[in-house]
Amino acid sequence: MLHIGTCGFPVARKKYTKEFKVVEIQKTFYTPIKEETAKKWREDVPKDFKFTMKAPQTITHPPNSPTYRRYKGELGDFGFFKNNDDVMNSWEQARKIGKILNAKIIIFQSPASFRENEDNIKNIHDFFNSIERDFIFGWEPRGKWGEERIKKICSELDLIHVVDPFKNKRVWGDFGYYRLHGIGGYRYKYTDSDLEKLRGIVKDGDYVMFNNTNMWEDAKRFKLLLLEKQLHNGHYQ
Repeated sequence: MLHIGTCGFPVARKKYTKEFKVVEIQKTFYTPIKEETAKKWREDVPKDFKFTMKAPQTITHPPNSPTYRRYKGELGDFGFFKNNDDVMNSWEQARKIGKILNAKIIIFQSPASFRENEDNIKNIHDFFNSIERDFIFGWEPRGKWGEERIKKICSELDLIHVVDPFKNKRVWGDFGYYRLHGIGGYRYKYTDSDLEKLRGIVKDGDYVMFNNTNMWEDAKRFKLLLLEKQLHNGHYQ
């Protein structure tokens, strides 16, 4: 079964859930959300609808990141998986939201500035070795990391290696979790040949989450392509 969706709701939830059965929540990355908000999201969708969730930037990104423009809250010693009270409190808040949503997967996207070095390697090990494993965790490194180091970290910490399949090769995980950011940028619209290439990459059980300006239309086109080709016996989500 292939899981197709988008990163965030590009249309009204009611309309979205008629087309897809999974979404990756993005708001949790930018700023803390209220538990009541998460409860409403869970109540507004069908029981078999799946949420995945993007971990807070307060865990992965330092406060000088431009993404903090959308942050609403007190600043602290955030980012780079630091094993301190500020980061761990952020995780505990996110964990509560994930449980309310009944999210299966939480994605940690580290910024380009989080590069392969001894401090960062220690931080990521300390962080994931100190938190509860209530979810499947995915790591999407955006900085410069060697494939062997990524594979080693993911295998030791039981992380899914999350990639954009048009930019990087997945090197670890029981299934693929693909985030499609647009070839060359967020405003990209995937071509028919792009989607055909994507069809040749994904496997049964993978997650294919579009994260570009045309995400709604592109995700629908990809779903239709799979149906037309009768890939995986026509079973999709």
